[in-house]
Amino acid sequence: MKFGDPLRYLEHINEQGEKYHSEACKKGWEGVIAKDATRKYKHSRSSNWLKFKCVNQQELVIGGFTPPGGQRIGFGAILVGYYKNGELKYAGKVGTGYSDDELEELRGKFDRLSRETSPFSTDVDEKDATWLTPQLVAEIGFTEWTNDHKLRHPRYKGLRHDKNPKDVVREKPKN
Repeated sequence: MKFGDPLRYLEHINEQGEKYHSEACKKGWEGVIAKDATRKYKHSRSSNWLKFKCVNQQELVIGGFTPPGGQRIGFGAILVGYYKNGELKYAGKVGTGYSDDELEELRGKFDRLSRETSPFSTDVDEKDATWLTPQLVAEIGFTEWTNDHKLRHPRYKGLRHDKNPKDVVREKPKN
């Protein structure tokens, strides 16, 4: 059977899985899936199937946040970007990866940086966003950049205190 992009059928790999995953990431694949070969197929989520995603990460500047929803404390998601030609370009929102302590701690920092207007030079379509003076830099993990220059599947990994926000640019992967 033959498949076209984006699906590709490959022979099973039964050993050196970590090496294979590394090669898949170097080729720009989304990741690999592993199955416990001793178990039967089961039509549901189970630990018999594991997904190993290829992960990218880079620092991005925090320029705003959305309000919390439901039982969430602090904020909903941060709005992040990078500098290009002296302008802060919007790269998307990051709503996962925070502990409750981090949500509270970050919100305290955000309240001191609040401003009336968006720091982004590109449109940000986020209702009820609170804008921030772009002084904080966060390390963000993500799967890839979309065609419209936004992050896919981003997650917060922590603040970067060693980076000047003005030095944060969109990084290009090394092939």
